Amino acid sequence: MGTPSLLGPVGERVPDVARIAVLRANALGDFIFLLPALESLRAAYPEAEIVLLGAPWHAELWRDRPGPVDRVLVIPPAPGIRDPGPGEKPGSLDDFLDAAAGERFDLALQVHGGGGNSNPIVNRLGARVTAGLRAEGAPPLHRWIRYVYYQHEVIRYLEVTALVGAPAVTIVPALAVTDTDRAEARDVLGAPVGPRVALHPGATDSRRRWPAERFGEVARALHRDGYDVLVTGTPAEQDLVDAVVASAGVPVRPQVGTLSLGGLAATYEGCDLVISNDTGPLHLAGAVGTATVGVYWLGNLINGATPLRARHRPIASWTTHCPICGVDCTPGIYPHRPGDGDCPHRDSFVTDVPVLEVLEAAAELLHPEPGAPGV
Repeated sequence: MGTPSLLGPVGERVPDVARIAVLRANALGDFIFLLPALESLRAAYPEAEIVLLGAPWHAELWRDRPGPVDRVLVIPPAPGIRDPGPGEKPGSLDDFLDAAAGERFDLALQVHGGGGNSNPIVNRLGARVTAGLRAEGAPPLHRWIRYVYYQHEVIRYLEVTALVGAPAVTIVPALAVTDTDRAEARDVLGAPVGPRVALHPGATDSRRRWPAERFGEVARALHRDGYDVLVTGTPAEQDLVDAVVASAGVPVRPQVGTLSLGGLAATYEGCDLVISNDTGPLHLAGAVGTATVGVYWLGNLINGATPLRARHRPIASWTTHCPICGVDCTPGIYPHRPGDGDCPHRDSFVTDVPVLEVLEAAAELLHPEPGAPGV
């Protein structure tokens, strides 16, 4: 390893790097956490092409968007890599890897979990130097760091880039919003007529979902205070959004399937605050510079909540056992995750977060006291 940096030791920089592959093909929040590592790669290798091995939505999001990704190669669905999207045709992973090897990558980084499924893929790219994460039993790479479950995701990936001589240049994810994004948001929502707040009641894992009626209470309070309240969700979350709207009992504006991901980014950029479960849209809002209140299960708080408090308030649930069967669902620190796989229930683990705490956090960010950041 080379000299120490702000976040620890930094490996030797690889000479004569023209092309870098980065494997990260999962969900929105996971990608947002990777952005500081990509910025660090760009700073260390300014002339290199950075190619993300990702999903179709990555290619769509990154089309004509400034930032540290130059190109996206869509990797086919594969076990432990990514599931197929709606209507997506299966592709051959072998054919993809043969073609990708022809790109002659100088560096290939694995930032896609512990490496049991992903390290063999990165090794098949044929890069001069491979680097990434390695859980117990996963194949090695040329340079690797142990995958341990409890670590903030942003720092996890910055440690990987440090392995190849790219020290951290930021710990704050940032995503550029384009004029095209803003035009789409304006076309869908119209010009703001007052201050705007967005609520996002969904999450892929139902254990992370704060009850819809609690979001309804928050919407009612914000509407009473004069805010234009949006309720965002994916088409799969239509029922949740409908439940929030019904529970609010006041005029709010549901937005389900009306915006592309870029349009959603611009929508959040135009909000004074986004209140959400711990899910991709919450982290997207933070990455475009909007204040957030996030509802977290405590384990996810460790791994995903921003440590910054000037514009962000994560609120934790301290539930550790399944509310139905009582099994301890806390992932083990190292190397296994006892309990989590033994419980079939998916009831919410965050119902103990009080509405009052969310509203108090929202009020602090919407109406900061004199002397607070931004005042």
